[in-house]
Amino acid sequence: MANRTTRYISRLKRKKRIRKNMVGTPERPRLSVFRSSTHIYAQIIDDIDGNTLVSASTLDPEFTATGNRCGNRDAAVAIGKMIAGRALGKGITKVVFDRNGFLYHGRVKALSDGAREAGLQF
Repeated sequence: MANRTTRYISRLKRKKRIRKNMVGTPERPRLSVFRSSTHIYAQIIDDIDGNTLVSASTLDPEFTATGNRCGNRDAAVAIGKMIAGRALGKGITKVVFDRNGFLYHGRVKALSDGAREAGLQF
């Protein structure tokens, strides 16, 4: 159990260090990613107003209707494309990527690659 809490605390320290210098503005909002062991979540946030502009996750009915598994890289790519499509629909083309303290590897990298493929710039 100690190893698990140590990893969690380390992630929170990385998150705090990253977020200290990162702010989402209305012109360039923040794309925040959270991953759990079974799901992945993404939000585009305007920190100035404190609003979530767009969100997507593996729990969305649109995703679950496809029948894909939730905890793998293919799901992360699909969520990246989904959030990029929703963002482009609202006129958001440029974002700041917030990996939320997670390493830029695996599902987090797959989500960002999927969002880039769909047209988001960051």
